[in-house]
Amino acid sequence: MLQTAFIRENRDHVIQALGKRHFDAEALVDEVIALDEKRRSTQVALDTVLSESNKLSKDIGALMKAGEKAKATLIREKTAQYKEKSKELTEVLNTVSEELTQALYKLPNVPADSVPAGKSEEDNEEIARSGDIPELHGEAMPHWELAKKYDIIDFELGNKVTGAGFPVYKGKGARLQRALINYFLDKNTEAGYNEVQVPHLVNEASGYGTGQLPDKEGQMYHVGVDDLYLIPTAEVPVTNMFRDVIVEEKELPVQCTAYTPCFRREAGSYGAHVRGLNRLHQFDKVEIVRVEKPENSYAALDGMVDHIKMLLKELGLPYRVLRLCGGDMGFTAALTYDFEVFSTAQDRWLEISSVSNFETFQANRLKLRYRDKEGKNQLAHTLNGSSLALPRVLAGLLENYQTPEGIVIPEVLRPYTGFDMIN
Repeated sequence: MLQTAFIRENRDHVIQALGKRHFDAEALVDEVIALDEKRRSTQVALDTVLSESNKLSKDIGALMKAGEKAKATLIREKTAQYKEKSKELTEVLNTVSEELTQALYKLPNVPADSVPAGKSEEDNEEIARSGDIPELHGEAMPHWELAKKYDIIDFELGNKVTGAGFPVYKGKGARLQRALINYFLDKNTEAGYNEVQVPHLVNEASGYGTGQLPDKEGQMYHVGVDDLYLIPTAEVPVTNMFRDVIVEEKELPVQCTAYTPCFRREAGSYGAHVRGLNRLHQFDKVEIVRVEKPENSYAALDGMVDHIKMLLKELGLPYRVLRLCGGDMGFTAALTYDFEVFSTAQDRWLEISSVSNFETFQANRLKLRYRDKEGKNQLAHTLNGSSLALPRVLAGLLENYQTPEGIVIPEVLRPYTGFDMIN
């Protein structure tokens, strides 16, 4: 979340910058400033009362030693009044602090200067494109028909076992899925990311730490009995490994990668555009997460973008990179790049990765800091990206690599699959 000092000192800038998101922040920003002023004034009053109470306690001790019990008794009555006052002020301080926190939770991150203004995905900026769109044979099919033809993904069986959006991968489909996971992990570790295995459920504090809570859109699956949440992305448990942590400057950057299944309710997602693998409630994804010094974070973001470009080039998939406009960017991000793969059979672009710099927004929630060379604790910058989300990568591979004889496996995946064709 945004820091109160930053909001107080840059009120007009925050309001104007959040306007890029088409978020009317003026009333909420003023509420935050007013609550912060009340919190600070209450803290000053409480500190004054506690200081006076401590001073009187010392005076009582001195009077008792001097044998002046009557004077000591009178002062005790005054200290009792101070204790009652401090109790009242503490209650006010706790209430105001909680109200301030809840107000801050409602404010999204301030977009970076390079973020274009805009309302929706139509206003995103294409900044790069690579790869040739293949020409398919006359009987080419979308991936959901290919999956049925070659018996590699069973959507109906998944619907029977759980419900729509929970496919069953079978035979070479399951092996191709596993091959992609191992390929992405190997490439990430070769690039310096430390592989971790993390829980697939997180507690409420973790959800708040990375900004998934409060869940304004109802996208997270909640296990009510245990008050735990199924993760929507590995970003949540991996980044929360550093909650309430002070990292030494020499340990930066911290780079992690993790494979997890991801769970999203995707409420309100209907229609032909979400058919097959295009939109799922459970899917596999390999994630990269970085903790950086602020001055290095945007160079790190560029490096993450280049890393994902390399993966897509090796897979031979045509892709483009978009810089998201303010209205299409996630709540916690300061800058986001989306990668999209072209699905020739569907004749449309499919999002397969988002790479974001959150600057200090998550770190402030997480209390994730680093100790600089002068020994001062500073908020770190956090970044994350998909490298990659499997469903639409798999859809792109099945559709773009189909031939009349079957589906060709990209060369880089053959050591992982053990086969070069699905037929």
